[in-house]
Amino acid sequence: MQIRILIPFFFILVALGGVSCKCHIKSAEQAAIKEEATTQVKAGPAVIIYKTSGKYYNKVPVGMSEDKKAIVNFPGPKDIYYKGEFAFPTMLENGYLLDNRGIDENSAFLDITYEEYSKLKKAPSPGELFTKILDNDPFTEMYYCGSRFDYTNLEAELNEMISDGGLVAMKRLK
Repeated sequence: MQIRILIPFFFILVALGGVSCKCHIKSAEQAAIKEEATTQVKAGPAVIIYKTSGKYYNKVPVGMSEDKKAIVNFPGPKDIYYKGEFAFPTMLENGYLLDNRGIDENSAFLDITYEEYSKLKKAPSPGELFTKILDNDPFTEMYYCGSRFDYTNLEAELNEMISDGGLVAMKRLK
């Protein structure tokens, strides 16, 4: 008779064990999803540092096609600001510059300063801008240094990396 009473309890225990296993799997799946979402958020704005062959610090950059025969993107006169000021690059150690505009290895600089460009009523056409390119291959070095979210004190950490020779660990774009 005691065995008959224990059999239903046995089935209840087995059923509960299955439920707890399933919940554990869901928790593990949820943790993986949460970790993936956190990683995606960390992607953020790219940290690009570079050196140029000329003095283009205050010149407006534009995006060129890979063959350098066309402008594929350019800012509007109101889009050349970063945190409320002109998006000049940040000067770093050893002549490196930190991009604040969104350049890449196919970017070029115009013969127009940020100040002049900001006063335009509207952006010139890509054809007009193409005639204003100072140098369609201005970069001597360029590195991708991760996301801005990877740093707590971006400028200081980049300067330390430059001084310590840490750029060799970064992805060299040019």
